[in-house]
Amino acid sequence: MEHTRVETERVSPAVGDSLYSNRRRPVLTVLQDTSPGIHDTTLAACDVYRYERLGATGYHANCTDNLIAAMRDQGIRLDSVPCPFNLWENAAVAPDRRQVIAPPVSRPGDLIVLRAELDLIVVLSACPQDMAPTNGPDATPQDVHFAIL
Repeated sequence: MEHTRVETERVSPAVGDSLYSNRRRPVLTVLQDTSPGIHDTTLAACDVYRYERLGATGYHANCTDNLIAAMRDQGIRLDSVPCPFNLWENAAVAPDRRQVIAPPVSRPGDLIVLRAELDLIVVLSACPQDMAPTNGPDATPQDVHFAIL
């Protein structure tokens, strides 16, 4: 995501923008976005350490483990976890320059259409965050749908 922010000169890609690899190659291009366009490219994927810091006891599902498991199922071992494209996550910068996680501004039914620019594996993790406002105050489990066209 750090390469995407530099190439697009934005913190959230807009329609027509691409997401870039660490070799600055376009990977995905945003074709349509019916949401207000707030997507985070700055926050690391949640992990067991984040949940421990937030006070979770015992294991808590998290996006890092979801990615590692999905890639392992494809026979791929990850040495590190890249910064994710956090669809609909509203990571705002406060006037004092602190980064805060605010409730999402997207609405049920919003969608984003991405075109693959090269062969790739996409891992989608429905955010399990229930200890910060990432999913809003009234978050309820939702169906997540995707299609490959």
